[in-house]
Amino acid sequence: MGKTILKFLRGSDVEKQYHETVYSMMITDALTGIPNRRFLKEFLDRELTRAHRHKRPLSVAIIDLDHFKAVNDQYGHLAGDVVLREVSNRIRGSIRRDEVFARYGGEEFAMVLPESNLQQAASFSERVRLLVSRLPVSVDASRIPVTVSIGIAHTLGEELTPDELFARADKKLYQAKAAGRNRVVWQ
Repeated sequence: MGKTILKFLRGSDVEKQYHETVYSMMITDALTGIPNRRFLKEFLDRELTRAHRHKRPLSVAIIDLDHFKAVNDQYGHLAGDVVLREVSNRIRGSIRRDEVFARYGGEEFAMVLPESNLQQAASFSERVRLLVSRLPVSVDASRIPVTVSIGIAHTLGEELTPDELFARADKKLYQAKAAGRNRVVWQ
């Protein structure tokens, strides 16, 4: 009562399902249904440790929807939500089981690509860019054109934190935006 949460459960299956549901809610973005930033960082931390231990390649890409504020301003926030869900659905289908695609925050998404060198990550990111931009998103009677800018960072196993690798990818993302948007920057 007050600031106390009481939980009444009987049976190990109910208890297990309860904890699985709570954990799933903690690591899933409610709007898009994909993993959230918390899960992304935990996954990347594990993969960076593995890449460092085995001196294996690992790439991270940050994806930002171009001019998303204008979408919200012109079509409304509900339309903006539809755009975020549609973009995440388009990308989600191209991600392999050992990779992660997650909502990084706002209109930014991120991909963690284990065992992908810089060229492979750049090629895949270009396919993602084309996948998003090839069709406008339909919201009611409107067809909203959507493009993305993508920045890629890479490691060959040097010891890095998730924040350091994200900072590298974010720098490349800003270069993509400064160069005119709707592009992938990795070098």
